[in-house]
Amino acid sequence: MGSVSDLRKGLIIGFDKSIYEVVDFLHVNPGKGQAFVRTTLKNLETGSTIKQTFKKGDNFELLKLEERETQYLYKDDINYIFMDMENFEQYAIEESKIGSTKAYLREGMEYKVRITEGRVFGISLPNFVTLTVTSTEPGVKGNTAQGGTKPAVLETGTTVKVPLFIDEGDEVVIDTRTGDYSERK
Repeated sequence: MGSVSDLRKGLIIGFDKSIYEVVDFLHVNPGKGQAFVRTTLKNLETGSTIKQTFKKGDNFELLKLEERETQYLYKDDINYIFMDMENFEQYAIEESKIGSTKAYLREGMEYKVRITEGRVFGISLPNFVTLTVTSTEPGVKGNTAQGGTKPAVLETGTTVKVPLFIDEGDEVVIDTRTGDYSERK
């Protein structure tokens, strides 16, 4: 069992017959009355978020989050398939649990699969991924990194703004936290 003092971002808890991740929390100590913690919780099963207030004495179950090194294999009709790098077990993750991170998935790359209570709840992306530009306007001689930007379609189908000197076939590094171009490989 966990107590209010255990709450922090990223913590996985069992509460109200569901599994939640603490997305945000704020410790409030009013001048009168008892201190409490105001949290934003993300339901790992449905993806919805709720606001919940915990007071001293409120309990919830602390759950262990396990991250397994996996390799992304392919996408079938409804699932993304990942293979555990240690025991070669395969995990099928629904597209709804992958969410917007699918823009950075490339076959053969390694990602961490998030598992709690024996169930897979999604993946953790590396901070940077290298992807190939499949479509963009041609570069013009004299364009530099200090110049403007243009849209480029990456091999995953996502579009990012890149400097004018980037051409089709170039490999670019994308920051997965912001979705922005970082550098050319």
